[in-house]
Amino acid sequence: MNKIILKAGREKSLLRRHPWVFSGAVARIDGKASAGDTAHVVANDGRFLAIVAVNPDANISARVWDWNEATQINTAFFHHRLEAAIGMRRTLFPRKPDEAERLVHGESDGLPGLIVDRYADVVVLQISSAGCHRWREAIIASLQKLTAARAIYERSDADVLELEGLAPRTGLVKGELDPPIVEISESGVRLRVDVATGHKTGFYLDQRDNRLRVGQLAAGRDVLNCFCYTGGFTVQALAHGAASVTSVDSSADALQLARENVRLNALPEDRCEWVDADVFHYLRKLRDQDRQFDLIILDPPKFAPTAATAERAARGYKDINLLGFKLLRPGGLLATFSCSGGVSADLFRKIVAGAALDAGTDAQVIDQFHSTPDHPVSLDFPEGEYLKGLLCRIN
Repeated sequence: MNKIILKAGREKSLLRRHPWVFSGAVARIDGKASAGDTAHVVANDGRFLAIVAVNPDANISARVWDWNEATQINTAFFHHRLEAAIGMRRTLFPRKPDEAERLVHGESDGLPGLIVDRYADVVVLQISSAGCHRWREAIIASLQKLTAARAIYERSDADVLELEGLAPRTGLVKGELDPPIVEISESGVRLRVDVATGHKTGFYLDQRDNRLRVGQLAAGRDVLNCFCYTGGFTVQALAHGAASVTSVDSSADALQLARENVRLNALPEDRCEWVDADVFHYLRKLRDQDRQFDLIILDPPKFAPTAATAERAARGYKDINLLGFKLLRPGGLLATFSCSGGVSADLFRKIVAGAALDAGTDAQVIDQFHSTPDHPVSLDFPEGEYLKGLLCRIN
């Protein structure tokens, strides 16, 4: 068995059951371990700490499979982990066959580097670690048995693959799916998802409950939906009686699918305004035109994947939130989000507070937003709680 020996005193995070070992903590690796191989991690004094997947050339040198020295990492191990993750969701928050859900949420389900989402009868997996890449075939075979999916599609194309030394891999791996568009039901509306080229695995399932909550607040209001993507918030706002919805995104393809989603639900297209533009520039244009709205949604892409980029990201968040506050009518609502892992909930709140101050508005936090419960967060892995949001009201 390959063995990773830590530097003296560097075992503390593993004793707290954090599932990552960084290269700076490693004294040496005994054996001929290559990326994805199984290894034991031991303290400098030889104490066993964890069984891991090793990646010698990555900043995260190892990711924990299990804390029990006797555990065998084999096909049965992955089947059991997948069965447990899927079974938990079916027990605690079952979804209907035509709905969408997250089935596996990486480290929080004991499968670091693996995301699995279900869109109706289509399963999409995303592998972003050398360990899961090594066991890819076993994972796919188990998913087919456990889900009876019509098709399994792979979207292993996240930016972090480069950090793992892995090449992107996408495409259909089981079944038939032509075209790669899946129609799902979500909170009373229908949505089309492009699993081949859409963001993440095709859609932002972590925002499902938040889309409904914000949509319910849209009745009778003029809504501005920034970074609207394929219109999840737009559709919910219209379905709940929004007076108008201006939807802004820099992707023409996303806007086209958003329009199709509005038509799919037979919602009033005359209440829609579609804007293909850079959101930062467009918000300034709206400010200069003295446009105002009753409800503004700011759901930008990830600005800060790591804490090292948080300072730069903070400027971006501050900018769009300041402009958002300026564009609200008295009594207006701002639903603002961050999916940046490098920006903590506390920092995000401070950024939004600073934006309100600079905008010269008095704002209250009415509610807070989180991921849907099928995106659980391990208490030992706080990095899993990446999505945070605030519902603010100005006086």
